[in-house]
Amino acid sequence: MANPADAFAGAAAGFLFSVLYDGLKELTTKYVLFKHVLKSVKSTLESLEQVVQDIARLNEDLDRPKEELASLETQLEKGKVLVAKCGKVRVWSVYKKYKYSRKLLGWNDSLKEQLEMLKVHAIRDGKETLTTVKRTKKTVSQIESTSFNIKEGVEQIETNTANLQVVVSRVEARVSNIEAAGIKQIQPEAKIEAWCAVPELPTLTVGLDGPLNELKMKLFNNGVSMVVLTAPGGCGKTTLATKFCQDEQVQEKFKNNIFFVTVSKMPNFYLIVQELYQSKGNQAPDFKDDENALKWLQKFMKEEGQNPLLLVLDDVWSGSDSLLAKFEFKMQDYKVLVTSRSEFPRYGSYALQSLDFDNAMKLFHHAASLGEKSSHIPLEISRQVVEGCKGFPLAITVAGKSLCGQPVETWQKRLIEWSKGSSILDSETELLLRLQTSLDVSNKEMRMVKECFLDLGSFPEDQRIPVAALIDIWTESYGSLDEDILCVANLHQITNRSLANLVVTRKDKLQGDGYYSEHFVTQHDLLRELAIYETKQEDPEHRERLIVNIFEDNFPKWWSEQKYQCMKARLLSISTDGAFSTKWHDMELPEAEVLVLNFKTKNYPLPQFVEKMVKLKVLVVTNYGIVPSELTNFQILCTSSKLKRMRLERISIPSIAKHPMQLYSLQKISLFMCNIGQAFSNGSIQFSHAWPNLVEVNIDYCNDLVALPADTSDLIHLKKLSITNCHKLLALPEDIGKLAKLELLRLRSCTDLAKLPGSTGNLKKLKSLDISYCFSIKELPEDFGELSSLRELNMRDCSRLQELPLSVSNLKHLKVIGDDETQSLWQPFLPIKGTHIVVAKENINLNWLPKFQF
Repeated sequence: MANPADAFAGAAAGFLFSVLYDGLKELTTKYVLFKHVLKSVKSTLESLEQVVQDIARLNEDLDRPKEELASLETQLEKGKVLVAKCGKVRVWSVYKKYKYSRKLLGWNDSLKEQLEMLKVHAIRDGKETLTTVKRTKKTVSQIESTSFNIKEGVEQIETNTANLQVVVSRVEARVSNIEAAGIKQIQPEAKIEAWCAVPELPTLTVGLDGPLNELKMKLFNNGVSMVVLTAPGGCGKTTLATKFCQDEQVQEKFKNNIFFVTVSKMPNFYLIVQELYQSKGNQAPDFKDDENALKWLQKFMKEEGQNPLLLVLDDVWSGSDSLLAKFEFKMQDYKVLVTSRSEFPRYGSYALQSLDFDNAMKLFHHAASLGEKSSHIPLEISRQVVEGCKGFPLAITVAGKSLCGQPVETWQKRLIEWSKGSSILDSETELLLRLQTSLDVSNKEMRMVKECFLDLGSFPEDQRIPVAALIDIWTESYGSLDEDILCVANLHQITNRSLANLVVTRKDKLQGDGYYSEHFVTQHDLLRELAIYETKQEDPEHRERLIVNIFEDNFPKWWSEQKYQCMKARLLSISTDGAFSTKWHDMELPEAEVLVLNFKTKNYPLPQFVEKMVKLKVLVVTNYGIVPSELTNFQILCTSSKLKRMRLERISIPSIAKHPMQLYSLQKISLFMCNIGQAFSNGSIQFSHAWPNLVEVNIDYCNDLVALPADTSDLIHLKKLSITNCHKLLALPEDIGKLAKLELLRLRSCTDLAKLPGSTGNLKKLKSLDISYCFSIKELPEDFGELSSLRELNMRDCSRLQELPLSVSNLKHLKVIGDDETQSLWQPFLPIKGTHIVVAKENINLNWLPKFQF
């Protein structure tokens, strides 16, 4: 007899399904934006409803209570409330529509997890019912085979047999219903293809032949058992993994021992193990916990690993390191291919790149159905649309489908919108929502990663982002990132999630030495657009970041009309092109702490409104033109009483020196590829007068620098002095020993520097000295051994340095970084207590060297 509670639960679930269907129908009619999300939710609900009905029918035979439906009812109740809230969103409220789109997606993911669990329960119930029937039939057969002369016994057997036939018919009907809902009927002797089966490939795949061969070479390496295939969402990771499984060589090697498992954001380990067992036609074990499931997995691998085995773990999310560790086994010919938006440094990785233009065009023509019937669309328009998709497969596909069959004017309208600064994310909701899932955060650390990712939108498209500039911004913006190392560690979190790429151009492979002037970030254009899009979800006066791109003199309408008199942005970024006339409109940002200015003009005046940015802490000025620019109106910074960090790139410093000023709060200045030689040599700029409280000075790739200002030694607070790749630098101030607080002196790749000042030994707090690639240094000061705090000395490729002063024997606990010649130099003085030699390896990235403009 059916449990009354079960009947009530089933009725409640049925009522909730009905309410949700009505709500979804209303939303679909009201909002085009929700259409794609709602379609997915409705499909999930339909599958759930069918499985719930099947479980209810089977439980009539098993008389089992439905505790497993309690969790589902909770999710359905949450969905009811969410759908009701979505219905109250106003049509013009773009931010709320996208906010609730993401919430709908999250709810849909929860429903899918419920669906997978209930499928397992349905299979379990069906199998138990069939097993019961089978055992009963066996008993009946045994009874029938015995000759009883007792009439009552024979009659009872006949009655039982008739009843069993009815039960068998009912069970077969129930299992058929499950099979119709997409769940394969399970027989102990047969392998079920639905579990862990390799998905079907899309109708068209392009640009994957090269990556496929590279991936095979990487994974088939004898020393590699697991490779993580990484790329942002929508780049084709799953498609490449599917193509890998269907490759002829892979099929020949692994045969029927290929298992493809979708992991998703909230992995359930014991369900994955159950799927593996069911893929072989075995009854799924009932696990008490993950520890019990791991024992069963080990047993499964021992049995199936007798032959070559390939396991694909698809869509593994960040933070799943412990899950991947469970699938590590020392077995011959056992390979694991993981697809993820994130890198897992413990394992080898392969980054899938964007499509080249030719393959992008092929995919777009397929998605947009551009055959003979669509010849009215000019080829040039198609090319421009494809260029706007930036080689992103998902972007190409959704753009093609949305334009398929549309009149040419619709295509032209899309291009006009893009040319005016609109993004493909504004028109393609599916693409936007897919990319936004990469920014889903669940803890404080991940929220910080998202904040830093959004700051990357402050820099221009197709330009590398200096890590040193990010360090300045993040150190002052986020109190938790108060050291360079913490900032770079956070950057690695961003790159590990395929949200950006880190490129290091330095010659050697040394890491962790605090030198980041040759570290740069690159980013796919669509990811940059995502960062900017996320910052534009509120009105300009309420945004935390205000990112403005000005083409020619076309200011944003809200700015040119001075619609907002006062804005609360913490960060302001302004990018202008080569046609900008340098005429500024007024603006007030009293809360702004970071100002990023990007430009291409030969002359560039600082905006007058900077004078009113009373909380400004960081100024980053970058000229992306070919030659250094004249920066004018610099004197307005005198009012910036809180300015602590300033970074200038490709700027002519003499133009600044025309208007001497004092910035008492300035603690760090960075000059990159600037013209500074004239101003420094003729005394136009005096460090101790202009910036008396400097703690850190960085001068990189300033090729006209011959000497530092004479008063450099008067910077009594200076702790870090870094001068790199300044090839004409001849000497340092002789009284540099006066820098009593100096902890780091970096003179890397100053190839004409002939010697260190005699007073160098007076730097009693110096911890790190870098003279690597200083080819002209022939000797070190005699009192070099007086550097009692020195703990790290990088002297790689100091080829003219033939001997060391005897005083170096006084140095203790010193790490010397060098080459074979360095080892020979130090050999006569070894062993020195705690001192050791590290030989650095070359790591030249020639592809990036031409991008430096000297």
